[in-house]
Amino acid sequence: MKTLPEVETAKQLMNEAMRWSVMTWLREKKRVRKTADQANAALDRLSEELRRRWPDNIRAAYHALDANQATSSPQGHTGQKTSAKNSREFVVARQLKDADDKAYRARMAAEKTFDDAEKRLSTSLAREGCQKAILSWELHERAIAETEKVCC
Repeated sequence: MKTLPEVETAKQLMNEAMRWSVMTWLREKKRVRKTADQANAALDRLSEELRRRWPDNIRAAYHALDANQATSSPQGHTGQKTSAKNSREFVVARQLKDADDKAYRARMAAEKTFDDAEKRLSTSLAREGCQKAILSWELHERAIAETEKVCC
């Protein structure tokens, strides 16, 4: 996967921000948010671009997983035949979806931590948010690398 300048800039800023005081955080929080949003947007754009290049069977399997997740019962029964769920396309789609979901959960955890840090004026939470943001970008990059294997 090619390195995205927005992500590298954001990682550098987060590493720098882990050493900031409360006053610096108050002054720079908008820049941190803007830089993080730019990194997320760049990763989202690249991810979407690659998904458009997926083979039709992988795209259909991925969307079927999305649809089944939304309509499945709490026990996880989707009504789909086991053979269809175990097909190569569904196995690949499941791996891609799991990587995407893991990156998304990490991103939401980072955003929640930053929100909590801002409410409490907590530099320790802000530092934790920086670490979580970096982890979320790394997970998103790994998910993109998995996507590249499918389409490229």
